[in-house]
Amino acid sequence: MLLDDEGNELILPKTEQIPSDFFKKGDTVKAVVSKVEMKGGTPSIVVSRTSPAFLERLFELEVPEIFDGLIIIKKIVREPGERAKVAVESYDDRIDPVGACVGMKGSRIHGIVRELKNENIDVINYTANSTLLIQRALSPAKVTTIKIDEDSKRADVFLRPDQISLAIGKGGFNIKLAGKLTGYEIDVYRDTEAEVESEDVDLDEFSDEIEPAIIDELKAIGCDTAKSVLELSTEELKRRTGLEEDTIADLRKVLESEFD
Repeated sequence: MLLDDEGNELILPKTEQIPSDFFKKGDTVKAVVSKVEMKGGTPSIVVSRTSPAFLERLFELEVPEIFDGLIIIKKIVREPGERAKVAVESYDDRIDPVGACVGMKGSRIHGIVRELKNENIDVINYTANSTLLIQRALSPAKVTTIKIDEDSKRADVFLRPDQISLAIGKGGFNIKLAGKLTGYEIDVYRDTEAEVESEDVDLDEFSDEIEPAIIDELKAIGCDTAKSVLELSTEELKRRTGLEEDTIADLRKVLESEFD
């Protein structure tokens, strides 16, 4: 039993608590009113911490652009205490809705995550393009191809073998929530063509071996993957990045070792 500021009794059932919630006398508890029932002429106020509406209120508290209506939350789906996906849209082209919700170095979303007992929150840009929305909803997995059947509301998603586990997620929560967010029944498949081809690798995967400043230099000239760098000659890389020849030679060795 909880009491609000005016002394009203509130009920927070176990079913409306995040699995790892634990409260003791005197604690301040954040929750949202889920329903009010009349029992014997007395109102019974039930509150929830598992409702998507609770997460929406937390975003309103942390993100001024949402409170002011500049960013709209289109949909929220949750597996309380595990994972949530939030689709957002901005009516102002100057505002990046995802960046605003996350905040500088995650400053805004960290408070929400802590309140939800480290629930993993994915914030994505909403789009009316179903294919793109499914692709974003399956983040952090990188999708190769999507085939949609609008009549049955099913989507066959093809991914590289190393991306399948990311798409499904721990306990299957990622794919389950992606389906709820998009309204499609999503099935994932191994992309056999990608298996046959020698897979490319994002430069960010080499951050332990290559200095971030060098990776940034390469990205600045449009090279985001290992193969895109290796396709350029040493002379071309030297001219376009300003990197020393020895540095480029070492860089090539690191990247080429990935495909040996």
